[in-house]
Amino acid sequence: MSSATPWTAFVRIRRLKILQISSASSFGGGERYVVDLTKSLIARGHDLYLAVRPQSPLPRHLQLPPEKILTLPLRNALDVQSAHELDRYVGRRGIEVLHAHMARDYSLAAYATRRNRETKFVATRHVLFQLNRLHRHTLARATRVIAVSAAVGRELRSQRILSDKQIVVIPNGVDVDRFNRALAVFDRFQYLHSVGLPPDCLLVGSIGELRTLKRHDDFIRAAAKIPDAHFVLAGIGETRKQLEELVVELRLQDRFHFLGWVDEVEKLLCSLDVFVSSSETESFGLVIAEAMAAGTVVVATETEGAKEVIEDGKTGILVPIGDVNAIAAAVTAVLGDYNRRDMGARAREAANARFSLKRMVDEIEKIYTAD
Repeated sequence: MSSATPWTAFVRIRRLKILQISSASSFGGGERYVVDLTKSLIARGHDLYLAVRPQSPLPRHLQLPPEKILTLPLRNALDVQSAHELDRYVGRRGIEVLHAHMARDYSLAAYATRRNRETKFVATRHVLFQLNRLHRHTLARATRVIAVSAAVGRELRSQRILSDKQIVVIPNGVDVDRFNRALAVFDRFQYLHSVGLPPDCLLVGSIGELRTLKRHDDFIRAAAKIPDAHFVLAGIGETRKQLEELVVELRLQDRFHFLGWVDEVEKLLCSLDVFVSSSETESFGLVIAEAMAAGTVVVATETEGAKEVIEDGKTGILVPIGDVNAIAAAVTAVLGDYNRRDMGARAREAANARFSLKRMVDEIEKIYTAD
């Protein structure tokens, strides 16, 4: 007599050799995406490689062994030298998936995968800017072009460069577990003291590359209209000098603080009473989702990305782009509401439910492994 024993079937994903290519020279949301994706894939047992420019910020965030990092000029989409070297590297290493993250890298990746026909070509589109017509040929062999938001997906479809089958929307993911761990042990008083801020202050902040499109000047002008609070701006970039001059002009030196590069962004976000995104354009707004994961109330301009991430009035507050008075009014209202943490709690719940990194990596891994 025999009896059947219940069992659960586990599907083991085949270990792949995956090369991520990014010619980024600064570190923003797209680069955080590459780092989080790469680390997650390594944790799942895949063999990861990286192709970058000589001064890329990515290697220091990933700590891959030197033999797994290919350094190329990656000057532009017509960089023949880089294309040939990438082609040889892909063949020599037996790369099975080549994943490109910037438009100027797409043509180089396409060349390498044409020469190595067993290598799958995947691209991610991180921004809303239009591709040019040359990309119709460049991306012809792409298995999938991943749009990081529905807005990016709509923009790609409107250009009619890719087939509908090639385009897949996989919203950005945030390492929500990192924020949950930080919140569990976070000491706001100690953290603010460590960065030279009054430990009991109301704190409003923003994080991002210091670029014109981010409109950090609007954030500073709004800060001048908000009494009894301190303000922080974390990030590096080309507009810092002008922004510092604006702070002096508005006599905010005692209350506005430039933090430069911040490694443990989760601690800063957990310390804020309000996070402000004053950007002119966001394809998704990864740092908005991170602020939500930290349980911090977000006031954001109505970019396509922010509208996709935030439910206005419930998980954050949306204001018109470029409206300094509206930014100031929204922040002031949040700071004056002793129940503001209720909105932060709803935001955190939404981030955990909708924007987990695991969900994003699961969906990308399926593309990598599909026949």
